Amino acid sequence: MELNVKTLEGKDAGKLSLSDEIFGLDPREDLISRMIRYQLAKKRQGTHKTKGRSEVSRTGSKMYKQKGTGRARHHSARAPQFRGGGKAHGPVVRSHAHDLPKKVRALALRHALSAKLKSDDLIIIDNLVAAEAKTKALVGSFASLGLTNALVIGGAEIDSNFKLAASNIPNIDVLPVQGINVYDILRRGKLVLSKAAVEALEERFK
Repeated sequence: MELNVKTLEGKDAGKLSLSDEIFGLDPREDLISRMIRYQLAKKRQGTHKTKGRSEVSRTGSKMYKQKGTGRARHHSARAPQFRGGGKAHGPVVRSHAHDLPKKVRALALRHALSAKLKSDDLIIIDNLVAAEAKTKALVGSFASLGLTNALVIGGAEIDSNFKLAASNIPNIDVLPVQGINVYDILRRGKLVLSKAAVEALEERFK
């Protein structure tokens, strides 16, 4: 399929043929959902922690004698049922990451790209280069393209002026093509790809 290519100023810059194997799939929500769960689980710090009965700072001596008091048998005041005692079965420091096959991850990315094209939220830009690192000028360029919430994917190297100018614009993310991922694609309204990014993606999935 062919898609119109635009310049940063919003002018036409010809057409670009896109691979149906990457951009022409019928999006599967289950695959995309699995990939997002995988990414978010991997991002979790897992630093939640409570103190168990062996960690609380409290005497370990027997509370009172075993027999003769008429009360229940107890030993340490560190036990979970007592105020100031340890937490029973509390959270521990751990990784929340789980496995997802490499082929499933690659397929989910292709389905996310296809979903953006199917919903008319994919824009191809010929070159992501800014003459100077001025946010105001780039905001004007994005306004001409109708971009207020977008993920911008460049080639292997992002133009430094463009990256600096875009860093101050809210709801605009800029990544090199190596950093493209399903979660960032779907958390933004529009997906903007440079011609270099499209070529790199087609080379990657060849």
